[in-house]
Amino acid sequence: MIVDPTAPCPCGSGAAERACCAPILAGAAAPTALALMRSRYTAYVRGAIDHLLVTHDEATRGSVDVAAVTRWSRETTWLGLEIVATERGGADDDTGVVEFIARGASGGRPFAQRERSRFRRVDGRWVYTDGDVGTAPATAAAAPGRNAPCPCGSGKKYKRCHGAG
Repeated sequence: MIVDPTAPCPCGSGAAERACCAPILAGAAAPTALALMRSRYTAYVRGAIDHLLVTHDEATRGSVDVAAVTRWSRETTWLGLEIVATERGGADDDTGVVEFIARGASGGRPFAQRERSRFRRVDGRWVYTDGDVGTAPATAAAAPGRNAPCPCGSGKKYKRCHGAG
């Protein structure tokens, strides 16, 4: 997949991907738990499964079903990430929590996954430990209107981006 270096990052930060998640996906240490969370969402969008594995805490990495994660990443149309709350997880912290809602459609069915993810710093690098998964209210999973901006952050109308086809 060719990525426009000036395009907004899929994580919804508003920054260009090259200045946001791309360096972290390329191996740079995330400065905060939130930055790691955003890069992990972008990894799902980009199918960068290796990033998801290497940023998963070694203590819980064995529970990851790599085939299922790969399939879900590639079969999902990712529609956006909303950060709901953060607790700690800053540059001077050793643990943090990021609560988010990831929106997408898989198998033609829209979803909104809400999760409170826990992170910790290991050898100076943030890693995802685990999370409590739930669902967002059903209305949160609804696709935007055809003329609304696409929630993926592309800057295009929904009908010309993820709503096409």
